[in-house]
Amino acid sequence: MDWKPLLIILATWVMLSWLAHRSVFLPMKYPAGEWQEAHALGVEEVKLPSGGFRIHGWWKPIPGAQAAVLFLHGNAGNVSHRGRHIRAWQQAGASILVPDWRGYGKSEGSPSESGLYEDALAGYEFLRRRGFPPERILVHGESLGTVAAADVAARQPVAGLILEAPFPSARAVAQTLLPLLGPMLIWGYDLRSRLRQVRAPVLVIHGDRDEVIPFRLGRAVFEAANEPKEFWIVPGAGHNDLPETAGWDYPQRLRRFLQTALESRAVRSAAAPGGSGAP
Repeated sequence: MDWKPLLIILATWVMLSWLAHRSVFLPMKYPAGEWQEAHALGVEEVKLPSGGFRIHGWWKPIPGAQAAVLFLHGNAGNVSHRGRHIRAWQQAGASILVPDWRGYGKSEGSPSESGLYEDALAGYEFLRRRGFPPERILVHGESLGTVAAADVAARQPVAGLILEAPFPSARAVAQTLLPLLGPMLIWGYDLRSRLRQVRAPVLVIHGDRDEVIPFRLGRAVFEAANEPKEFWIVPGAGHNDLPETAGWDYPQRLRRFLQTALESRAVRSAAAPGGSGAP
């Protein structure tokens, strides 16, 4: 039997799969970016230990903030491009930490799926060390960051979970981009299975004109979430302009969800055996 054709097919599949997984990450290393934003935003630059690396992040504490948000960004750019989310959460009244993934910005290492989850948990631990208990921590993921956000919320207690432009899994996206062949080339990044383990309130945000992650995938994520949950459809918004398209409604909606999450956590605490009702 001539094995050559089979070996060629196998080698081609391996190469295409490698390229597919590699294309998940589009890191922008320092000094590329909008680093002048740090001064304008008044953020603190912090370093977090994660899996043997030190990852860089921006920390914006708000005096007297009742909660802190761990914001996990998408696959492109770096922390310096997330000023709009920092401002929105500042307007909503919460402190916010935005870590860069390993290999992004000023962070050490190279990006990987397992690295995403380690880096996200490092951000969670940072907020714990800053004095925020789990019932006052929210996790907000954007695009690729939604998978890591759901992973944190599935592993650790949180007050709430925000998923902005999410997708159920890498294979679901691949099926949209390249039917039949796509799901055979990439796997992992399974948000849906992690979401089933989350018991905190969930807010899903999706634009109805998302050109990268189709709206129906955002709907599928919402349907997979446990109650209590909300689905905010932003009319006319694409994948990367949700805050801008929503305008003032964006920080207002975040504030409302923040209050709902904190109140829900307090109710669950009071209802638990031996609960005192204190948040």
